[in-house]
Amino acid sequence: MRVLFCTDPLLERRPDRAFAPEVAAADAVGIAWSCVDFEALVAGDVGAALRRVQASEALEVAVYRGWMLPPAAYDALHAGLGARGLQLVNDPAAYRSAHLLPAALPHLGDDTPETVVLPREDGLQETQIAAALARFGGRALVVKDYVKSRKHEWNDACFIRAADDIAQVRRVVGNFIERQGDDLVGGLVFRAYEPLVPLGNHPRSGMPLPREWRRFIADGRALVEAPAWEIADSAVPPEFADLARRVPSRFFSLDLAERAAGGWTAIELGDGQVAGLPPLLDPEVFYRALAAWDPQPIDA
Repeated sequence: MRVLFCTDPLLERRPDRAFAPEVAAADAVGIAWSCVDFEALVAGDVGAALRRVQASEALEVAVYRGWMLPPAAYDALHAGLGARGLQLVNDPAAYRSAHLLPAALPHLGDDTPETVVLPREDGLQETQIAAALARFGGRALVVKDYVKSRKHEWNDACFIRAADDIAQVRRVVGNFIERQGDDLVGGLVFRAYEPLVPLGNHPRSGMPLPREWRRFIADGRALVEAPAWEIADSAVPPEFADLARRVPSRFFSLDLAERAAGGWTAIELGDGQVAGLPPLLDPEVFYRALAAWDPQPIDA
């Protein structure tokens, strides 16, 4: 197994300093790593992106740990590594199944809040948005795109207090679209807001910090998990084993939160290669678990 970190823009022979704790952890547990030029990859120059990735004589699994990649860039990375004898732990279909919320919804099933997807090609005008939100009545919502929310701008570009409040929908959704700009992925996603067990509020944005955990799943089994926020208590989410097994990805993250009304809900999935480590998860614990898993190649 080899880990692929993004290259530092200023020091092309070294990983991006944002991943320094993970690099140190990989070194500590003896996991080999290489650098991938993220900027070249998203620009479409795969050869330049992989110029510092040494080819492998025997088929070897690669686990990317870097910035989120658009699906087309991930496709190119998968193909480019394959030509060098490296097999990404998740193929392109698996990457999409957890990275893009509309692709993840069938696997989340009833374990996640009610969700409506409005693709960009269907139009993101007020008429289309109002039609999409009609089913929610006066329920509270959150808005995001296929990959990201603006949760740290909770009251301005994420949380909608009532789906039938036209003025508020216009303000929050308008802010979200404007601030995402060219980074808006796929379209809009509206999710029913379920009150969660509160642990506090973000000191700057006012965003509620719920009892929430991030769990990494490897080949259908829990690999490692930790609270999603620095504010945490001793409560641990249930297993969600059926959900973990039905996601068609070898390595993904599962975010779980406890409802104020009781029980836990699956907030979302993420590809395990681009999901950030929770603040209370020691990177060395993560990399020791990754080394113990040691994923093997799958025959093409």
